[in-house]
Amino acid sequence: MSTMLVGPQRGDLTAVSTHPATILGKVVARQASRSGALWGLAFGVFIVTQTFAYTSQYKTQAARDGLARAYGTNLGLNALLGQAKALNNVAGWAEWRFIGILTILGSVWGLLTATRLLRGEEEAGRLDLFLVGQTTQRAAAIQAVAGLGVGLVAMFTAITAGTLIAGHLSSVGLTLGQCFALSLTLVAGPAMFLAVGALASQLANTRRRAAAVAGALFGVVYAIRMIADTNTSVHWLIWLSPLGWIEESRPLTGHKLLLLLLVLALTITTAVAACWLAQRHDVGAAIFAGSNASAAHVRLLGSPAGLAVRLVRSSVAGWLLAVAAFALLVGMTAESATTDESGSSGIEHALSRLGRHGSPVEDYLGLTMLIVAVIVALVAASQITAIRGEEADGHLEVLLVRPLRRTSWFAGRVALSIFVLVATGVVGGIGTWAGAATQHADISFGSLITAGLNVVPPSLLLFGLGALTHGLWPKATTTVVYGYLAWSFLIELAGGLIKMGHWLLDTSVFFHMAPAPAVSSNWSSAAVLTGLGIAGTVIGGLFFHHRDLQNL
Repeated sequence: MSTMLVGPQRGDLTAVSTHPATILGKVVARQASRSGALWGLAFGVFIVTQTFAYTSQYKTQAARDGLARAYGTNLGLNALLGQAKALNNVAGWAEWRFIGILTILGSVWGLLTATRLLRGEEEAGRLDLFLVGQTTQRAAAIQAVAGLGVGLVAMFTAITAGTLIAGHLSSVGLTLGQCFALSLTLVAGPAMFLAVGALASQLANTRRRAAAVAGALFGVVYAIRMIADTNTSVHWLIWLSPLGWIEESRPLTGHKLLLLLLVLALTITTAVAACWLAQRHDVGAAIFAGSNASAAHVRLLGSPAGLAVRLVRSSVAGWLLAVAAFALLVGMTAESATTDESGSSGIEHALSRLGRHGSPVEDYLGLTMLIVAVIVALVAASQITAIRGEEADGHLEVLLVRPLRRTSWFAGRVALSIFVLVATGVVGGIGTWAGAATQHADISFGSLITAGLNVVPPSLLLFGLGALTHGLWPKATTTVVYGYLAWSFLIELAGGLIKMGHWLLDTSVFFHMAPAPAVSSNWSSAAVLTGLGIAGTVIGGLFFHHRDLQNL
């Protein structure tokens, strides 16, 4: 009888940790290292393929000098990737290409990872389970920050492997020290924004708000760096941006690695501040949590659709503002980016594999709209992960105990997400037109609205992939969505310089997007991407309808 009451004994249960006081750090380290290793691997592959492309396609010094003239004098590309110096050799080109791109992507990874593993876990109430053990709130924060550091080490290891492989190609010849210096520089941005994300997690009381605070700071320092690299008269602004410090370190040509000490000091200071602030508020609260005595606001709470709008409105507003600001800046630099003849020819070379193109301004905007497409895809990824988060945090169960069908709830969230994606693309087109209009660029409003809509289908496919994963394997939703997004972006960038097989280029969702307004939009391809996204969403919804809810 006692056996029946107690139940069968599990012989496979083992202690989670021999040191319970450090278990939180181990949990965060495990999750952060998986993500860091995945992104680091993608970065490492990008470094190898791009270096091989440069050395194989630009074998002579004359060809490399031509590339340097084409890209080095282009103000628009300098604004996006940083000032191009010494592009006529492998070391200078690697600095510009890798630091300009991977630092930005790595920084975004850092702030999203930190806010997810710190504020996201605390918001979901899972931190409470650790605090009942042998630890304090400040000690828990220290463990979490240390766990994030393990994730950074995993990224550094993967990136270093890539730089070592690329550096030891016979046509490259980078020394061991140069490879390590470049790898260290590439993780400086991620390290800094891991700390910024940790600090934002103590300031804001929700994951979305914490990510918005960290993202806003990232946008400010990136914008300052862009302005500084666009005009030599204000280049001194580079010293006001930590991303500018990383750019100016020049690990392969300038040898100003001491500037990374400024980044290190800022990172340590920010991380210490985050740990100190952790003990200054209650569990689940934050430094700027707002007044607890404010009047209740029930607007939009009369239906599940209204609740969904209320949950995402602040994050969506932040994304729209970021897209509008970026598009406006792109439009304002479009005319100046194409005033140099060699710069224009460089853009034409980059677009040559995509067919016929238009004016130099349209060509430039066709290239930079890829960045807008990536941002819209990030919005799609955030939407599907928010849907998954509602289930993982147990909030969906509260809704489903009411007379509400799963399919109705899911359909409402999907419809809202699609509306957000279309709106983001349109805002990108309007912002680009407004910026170009200030410079009297000869490009129509309608063509840029069309270009804005043109960037939406890739995000719909990504959303459909996430919905399918959410239905089949919900725990892998975030990994699959962001992993495929990173892969697609890196393949698209690599395809501009290296002659890849068509099958490999086809794996990038952005490769199937026409570079409007440089060329006419390929609506047939857009229809296929949209159809695949809808199919993935429908199939994922069916599987979601028939499976059990899975809380994490």
